[in-house]
Amino acid sequence: MHSFTKTTFLLNTFGRQYVAANYLPTAKFVNRGFACAEHGQDSGKNEVYDIIISGGGMVGTAMACSLGLDPNLEGKKILLLEAGKKKEMDRVPEAYSTRVSSISPGSASLLSGIGAWDHIVKLRCKPYQRMQVWDACSDALITFDKDNQLEEMAYIVENDVIVAALNRQLDTLSENVNVQYQAKVVKYSWPRSHQAADCIPWVQLTLASGHTLQTKLLIGADGPNSMVRRESGIPVVKWNYDQSAVVAVLRLSEPTENVVAWQRFLPTGPVAMLPLSDTESSLVWSTSHLHAEHLLELDEESFVDAINSAFWSNENQSELVETAGSLFRSALSLLMPSSGSARQLPPSVAGIGPKSRVLFPLGMGHASEYIRHRVALIGDAAHRVHPLAGQGANLGFGDVACLTQVLGQAVFNGKDLGAMQHLLDYETERQRHNLPMMAAIDLMKRLYSTNAAPAVLLRTFGLQATNILPPLKEQIMAYASK
Repeated sequence: MHSFTKTTFLLNTFGRQYVAANYLPTAKFVNRGFACAEHGQDSGKNEVYDIIISGGGMVGTAMACSLGLDPNLEGKKILLLEAGKKKEMDRVPEAYSTRVSSISPGSASLLSGIGAWDHIVKLRCKPYQRMQVWDACSDALITFDKDNQLEEMAYIVENDVIVAALNRQLDTLSENVNVQYQAKVVKYSWPRSHQAADCIPWVQLTLASGHTLQTKLLIGADGPNSMVRRESGIPVVKWNYDQSAVVAVLRLSEPTENVVAWQRFLPTGPVAMLPLSDTESSLVWSTSHLHAEHLLELDEESFVDAINSAFWSNENQSELVETAGSLFRSALSLLMPSSGSARQLPPSVAGIGPKSRVLFPLGMGHASEYIRHRVALIGDAAHRVHPLAGQGANLGFGDVACLTQVLGQAVFNGKDLGAMQHLLDYETERQRHNLPMMAAIDLMKRLYSTNAAPAVLLRTFGLQATNILPPLKEQIMAYASK
């Protein structure tokens, strides 16, 4: 009941946004107005930018590059603010990072279009051509691969490599985009959607240094705990999953082509092995907080044994489920004898990278609004998802592509960058894509978090049926690849 209520609230939120966007624009402007930002004594000295992006992670830096390359935005003053130091990488370190992302073909296309993908390829990335997902409580599985076996499904890339590549590309856009590192924002002051005479018409930012800036449009790319979202008063629906993800770099027992991404659903949560090279893979093991802490405390040999057991052990399977699954699979094979995919065995793990084991808590969050007057949210500031589908970074890069197109068109049409009319187009389009994806991920997480026989049978039949229907699998892959 708790899960249903949250999902319903998310979908109702989307419906409210859609109706308001199409039928009640005036009312929406009023609802999304801000308190007045009054003129300060030094307001005349404040620098005014057309766009300021708050947050220089993967999505924020991609946003800066994308805007800097848009011909419609040529001549606009664009600033990227990042609280941390600049990430640079002339060559990759010998050891792999534990934080990686699965980059879809759509995201790779975006990164290529803004000139960063070539830098990523020169540094380090690992394509994979196939994905196998299976259930620890039954022998049901589903595989995803391209018709052309040489075509990549996605790419595993370290987050640090992506940011370093984007920063290198950003260096070439210095005439179009200014960047300030170690620039922490401590206060935002907001304009009204309908200005009073004594109000500043733009968003005003105060930095920790005491310097103040103004912008016609503020883009919040400052992560799941977004200060932009919080200070602008945008509501957020969020909950914790009572799970943590244990991540590590794995050394395989022997060299392999390593072009398959593996994921197995355990009763405690999914465990995934993602290819990094022919000899190493990345572990993402979602489990209970207590079990995650236990995994961190294990010595290396015991930890490796636990990983291999997670991928190979059949201790959670029952005779009832096996019999029912076998009968259902036989019936399906009679209907579609040439469909389905052969099961492959995952590689065994021999060791882990030094000091590579870390954990982080998991949760889900969604901003009920992506925009306010002169404000737009992108990436984790707007939505946070469970890592089981590997879609977090891809949803953020989709935001970048959409918002760039909307802002470029607004400037081409002579519109105000921070006006609600066109920002609503961004919000509507992205919520139409993000909400179904988030709902599906949340449903999968909850469906696979139990070993109760009815739930196991339901997901067993679902996986087996989906696996023999190539058109349905192609639809799933196409949606995830955007």
